[in-house]
Amino acid sequence: MGSIFSAIGRGINAIISAIADVIMTIVGAITTVIVTIFDVIMDIICCRCGGTRRRRAGTRRGFGGRRRHTTTTTY
Repeated sequence: MGSIFSAIGRGINAIISAIADVIMTIVGAITTVIVTIFDVIMDIICCRCGGTRRRRAGTRRGFGGRRRHTTTTTY
C-alpha cells in the first residue's frame, strides 16, 4: 500500500517539476527579450548622444594637429 502512495507522490512531483520547468523557461525567454530590447534602445540613445560628442572631440583634435608650433630663440 505504501508503494502505491509513493508512486503516486513521485508522479505528482514529476508533473509539478515539469510545469515549473516550463514556467521557468518562459520567464527566462521573456526576460531575455526585454533585456535585448532595452539594450538596443540604450545603444541607439548612446550612439546619438555620444556620437556628436565624439565628432566634436575629433574635430578639436584635428585643429590641434594642424596648428604650427613656433619656437622662439633668444640670444
